[in-house]
Amino acid sequence: MEYRKFSKFEKPVSLFGIGCMRLPTIKKENESIVDEAEAIKMIRYGIDQGVNYIDTAYGYHGGQSEVVVGKALADGYREKVFLATKSPVWLVKEYDDFGRLLNEQLQKLNTEYIDFYLLHALNKERWESIKSLNVFDFMEKARASGRIKYICFSFHDDHDTFREIVDAYDWDMCQIQLNIMDMHEQATVEGLKYAGSKGIPVVIMEPLKGGKLATGITPEIEAIWNKADVKRTPVEWAFRWLYNFPEIAVILSGVSNMQQLEDNIRIFSDAKANCMTEEELALVEEVRKVYLSKTKVPCTSCEYCLPCPQGISIPRIFNLVNTAAMYNDLDGCRNGYKDLINKQNDASRCIECAQCEAACPQNISIIEKLKESHQYLLQE
Repeated sequence: MEYRKFSKFEKPVSLFGIGCMRLPTIKKENESIVDEAEAIKMIRYGIDQGVNYIDTAYGYHGGQSEVVVGKALADGYREKVFLATKSPVWLVKEYDDFGRLLNEQLQKLNTEYIDFYLLHALNKERWESIKSLNVFDFMEKARASGRIKYICFSFHDDHDTFREIVDAYDWDMCQIQLNIMDMHEQATVEGLKYAGSKGIPVVIMEPLKGGKLATGITPEIEAIWNKADVKRTPVEWAFRWLYNFPEIAVILSGVSNMQQLEDNIRIFSDAKANCMTEEELALVEEVRKVYLSKTKVPCTSCEYCLPCPQGISIPRIFNLVNTAAMYNDLDGCRNGYKDLINKQNDASRCIECAQCEAACPQNISIIEKLKESHQYLLQE
């Protein structure tokens, strides 16, 4: 197992971290619940193989992930790992909610302290809200009391907001979404390097873009990867591109079965920073361009088109269309669109008022693209 040492951490962290958002599940009474026995077996196997970073959150698996992780870390396993979980800041309406939620999480995890406590999924709105509630006063008191060790945040918004949050506090760590397709989205590679320049270690989530970089492999994509002198799977290439960055402390992988876990452990057995050649980086860019060439709608999700008077989730619809086309995931995206139909946020609600088109900085013919998207996502 490869480890990285940062001055802010008391000991090295395993570059591979087990993410507990996609634990193995079983069907019970028409719903999916965590397969506790298998999840515990997997987490402990990973720790036995050298993984020392376990990541969960308040809401994962309907609130059950923390409970299962707590059980997995019994019998001496808690002392072997860094434990990370996240404060569900959207549930915080007043100052005392911070402490109430943390105490609940400590109980569910069956632990006296959390190593990395992250303010979860910060965006501009949530950031402003928790600042007004004196979040840093709470976090520093929680650290002083021994309930948490490191003050951190996870992030989903744009680069400018990320830099604002990074500059606002002496963070111990931050967590961002990054992969070969999102290098210019959300926090961006530039944001990763900016955090690194300020001495803030970075943990990566969604390295495989929700699994799409593992499953959405066309013969064209496979042919590009096969140009390399050393043959690797698409999963290996996705991880390799990330661990090439020395600013990255941990790369999280949400393993759902033992086979995935064993493969990830193999990949991270020798994962060095600055390992990629110019030729390999060029292959990554070539793969990225092929994926992007399949984009059906050039929407950047800037949301200038919102709110739609009819409640249509315009950027979400275009994201579903693009995802289906780019990663061969029509079935999954069709299910996502059915959810929008049930919520009455689908494209059929359009009355062609053209308010969205007047606001779109990309000059997209939104009305026509909504019609095409509706037809595409409903095809059998």
